[in-house]
Amino acid sequence: MARLNIPDEKVTLTDGDAIAAYLASCGIDYEQWPPKQVAADAPADELLRAYADEIAQLNNRGGYSTADVIDVAPNTPGLEEMLTKFNREHWHDEDEVRFIIDGHGLFHIHSQDMPVVAIEVEPGDLIRVPRGTMHWFNLCADRRIRAIRLFQDAAGWNPYYTNSGAEHDFLPVCFGVTYLAGKAAAEL
Repeated sequence: MARLNIPDEKVTLTDGDAIAAYLASCGIDYEQWPPKQVAADAPADELLRAYADEIAQLNNRGGYSTADVIDVAPNTPGLEEMLTKFNREHWHDEDEVRFIIDGHGLFHIHSQDMPVVAIEVEPGDLIRVPRGTMHWFNLCADRRIRAIRLFQDAAGWNPYYTNSGAEHDFLPVCFGVTYLAGKAAAEL
């Protein structure tokens, strides 16, 4: 289950309903989908078939035209360059939709008139960051994430960087179990 950290308020939420309600107040959609009888490492087409009904519902709600599976692991070629693209504050001209199949990630959301929040996502979590919402993303200590992505434009989206430097004021690490496991491993 996700964890939501609100650093300015010194609050951490772990209840799914409380997380969804708080994120909704920021304009962010959050849901938890029940797992399907498909292995996390199944081929992408098998994952997309397994979640076809849920994807169709999202397509109807958000006008998405395509879905794919992104698979990032510690040995992914160009991983550091990829992370450099996403761990700087940016926005997109279409929604960013992710359903997490495996691994962990950390979205920092910088909504207008709200404090910056950090949501650690893990398998079963769906997040939709609406177009125009400033945010950035990091991997957690396991440096692994596999997710179904949905796009409104089949060509995908581009990041538009704010160059605000806001991401420098926040820890680029997860604060849940994966962070603690990574920290313990680093101290050995």
